[in-house]
Amino acid sequence: MAVLSVVIAPDPIFRQSSEAIAQVDDAVRALVGDMLDTLEHEKAVGIAAPMLGIRQRIAVVDLRENDVPNPYCFINPVVVESSKETQTFEEASLCFPGISAHIERPRAITLEYLDRDGVQQTLKAEGFFATVIQHELDYLDGRTFLDHLSKMKRDMLLKKMQKFIKFHPPHVHSEHCNH
Repeated sequence: MAVLSVVIAPDPIFRQSSEAIAQVDDAVRALVGDMLDTLEHEKAVGIAAPMLGIRQRIAVVDLRENDVPNPYCFINPVVVESSKETQTFEEASLCFPGISAHIERPRAITLEYLDRDGVQQTLKAEGFFATVIQHELDYLDGRTFLDHLSKMKRDMLLKKMQKFIKFHPPHVHSEHCNH
């Protein structure tokens, strides 16, 4: 398995819809493994394939319960039901370093997807877990968490991010990395 490089905004991939996976095969399972390795390396709770420069409908999430890995892999995920009740959490992204925002989303969702064995699954998620899934699925549809904000708030945060990047340039993984 390998740690993949995270795409830093702005990048056109964040405005493109991802392609559905036609068949879950060894190449898809290997990509899922790399995504989970990257998730752990980055100490993140979720990663969608476009965040790694890959336009495929795959997202991985691991909220680690009691510091024990509990990974989920969502291939071709579709939200089939959302609650009318909403909740707000502070959201951030590896692709938008140095910024975060309070985002309102449905409190509960029902998700249909393929697991890494290609088996159709249905999952009901609520609370923070539901928010993380929705955050990652936005990337698959050419959206980011910033698209839930007003243009003025979004522009202000993007300027703040550019300043952060200037003083904290992101690490780009290469064959010379020690990890």
